[in-house]
Amino acid sequence: MKTNAKFVTSASKPSEFPVPKLPELAVVGRSNVGKSSLINALVGDDLARTSRTPGRTRLLNWFEITGKPSFSLVDLPGFGYAAVSADMREGWRPLIESYLSTRSTLAGVLLLVDVRRGPQEEELDFVPWLENRGTPIIVAITKSDKLPKAKRMLEVTKAKKLLALRREPIAVSAQSREGIDELWRAIAKTASGWKPRATLDQPEPDPPDGR
Repeated sequence: MKTNAKFVTSASKPSEFPVPKLPELAVVGRSNVGKSSLINALVGDDLARTSRTPGRTRLLNWFEITGKPSFSLVDLPGFGYAAVSADMREGWRPLIESYLSTRSTLAGVLLLVDVRRGPQEEELDFVPWLENRGTPIIVAITKSDKLPKAKRMLEVTKAKKLLALRREPIAVSAQSREGIDELWRAIAKTASGWKPRATLDQPEPDPPDGR
């Protein structure tokens, strides 16, 4: 998989978000779920910084992918445990919810779940929240190389049931590259299916008045 990818910008508040242009896939998951490593595996570059300390991503980060289709991956701060104060983590919530609720170019959300931990309270709340807004969801079960194949497939089935998903979660590993191509195809399909909200919300034209 060959892509042209570049870092665009970071934002700590909505006023710093870049001008909406391309469809965007938000990458969301608990701290230490492997977001940066997976982004790097997807784009074939070391664009996203990785850290041994969970919770170091405190900004929204945009990465532009040029291809067919062209779109952006948006790395959101991790939720759950992080090596920062509870007050700081709570302060991220309005930023994340503002982006997910109001971003006109949001095509979908890529939700990451650690294969060794499975869906937890945050994920169980987050999926219905997205579905109520009609936001497409792709679930990737990360770090699949940490479990034998039979056991990790059981975890995939369990996650699908717990999260009440229509689409099968995709087991992926940034290390072994298992599932990376399949995940890429799912992301590209979601990005291709995006339509501007202005088009979706456009009212029906008035009927002819006979003149």
